[in-house]
Amino acid sequence: MNRFVLALAATAIGVTGAITAAPVLFAQSAPQVPGAKDPSRVTAGTYAADPAHSLIGWEVNHFGFNDYYGIFGDVAGTLVLDPANPGAAKVDVTIPVASVTTASKGLTEHLLRAGKDGGAPDFFGPAPAPARFVSTAVTVDSKDATKATITGNLTLNGVTKPVTFEAEFTGAGVNPMNKKETVGFEAETEIKRSDFGVNYGIPFVSDEVELDISVAFEKQ
Repeated sequence: MNRFVLALAATAIGVTGAITAAPVLFAQSAPQVPGAKDPSRVTAGTYAADPAHSLIGWEVNHFGFNDYYGIFGDVAGTLVLDPANPGAAKVDVTIPVASVTTASKGLTEHLLRAGKDGGAPDFFGPAPAPARFVSTAVTVDSKDATKATITGNLTLNGVTKPVTFEAEFTGAGVNPMNKKETVGFEAETEIKRSDFGVNYGIPFVSDEVELDISVAFEKQ
């Protein structure tokens, strides 16, 4: 075999080897997300809500045609959690109603405007007090330890009523930006806004309001 043939063979082997090795190299360097739905990652302690990455979405029906959505942001609060006794967890969350936002500038302003001629506002008014949820009981699902029913008291528009959330653990790990242990949860419930004195537009805008919560808690 002459040198030219030997050189071609060597080149082919080198290229083949590089192609074979490339996936291994990429697999080894592939980035990994810091959080995972793994309860063993959770450690006991007091956690505080990360307001930049926590929000509450709300949904109402408009005129019987379709559903409309809005968001409360800047959620604050604490979670006291012990993975060895999750049923003893305590949640205390505050929602600044004044931070409400929608896809319509006019509607957002309507939610927060003062009542006409000194009357009561249609919805929350220009300086609404924050809403607050304080848990009274946590019941972990007997078949799925990542799910729980959280019962507590919701104070909204100056009225306090019992509310039950269906909650789910969504992830835990270390936040690579601030190096804090972080746990995430999502929860949902349905309330009647008339129970809290927010009656404007019923039934054209539904009394029933669906709430979807997504909160990241950072260990303190």
